[in-house]
Amino acid sequence: MNFEGIIIGVSTFLIIGIFHPLVIKGEYYFGVKCWWVFLVMGIATLVLSPFFDNTIVSSLLAVWGASSLWGIGELFEQKKRVEKGWFPKRNSKMKKQNE
Repeated sequence: MNFEGIIIGVSTFLIIGIFHPLVIKGEYYFGVKCWWVFLVMGIATLVLSPFFDNTIVSSLLAVWGASSLWGIGELFEQKKRVEKGWFPKRNSKMKKQNE
C-alpha cells in the first residue's frame, strides 16, 4: 500500500493549522510589519521544493510555501478583524514593557 497521499494530506492539514495561530500571534505581537517574514519563508520553501526527490518532502515544502504566502493576506485580514473587535488588540502599555 502507498501511504504518501495520506501522509501529505494529514501533514497539509497540520501545516495549515499551525499557520492559523502564527498569523494571529504575529499580528498581535508585531502588527502587519512581519509580513516580510512570511514572504521570505514562502519564497524560500517554494524555491527549495523542486530540488527534493522525495515526493513527501517536496510536496510539504510547497504546501509550507503556499501557506506562508497565503499568511501574508491573512495577516492584513487579521488586522481588520482586530479593528472590528473580533480579536484582542495588544495594549500599548504591554508593548512598552516588553521593549
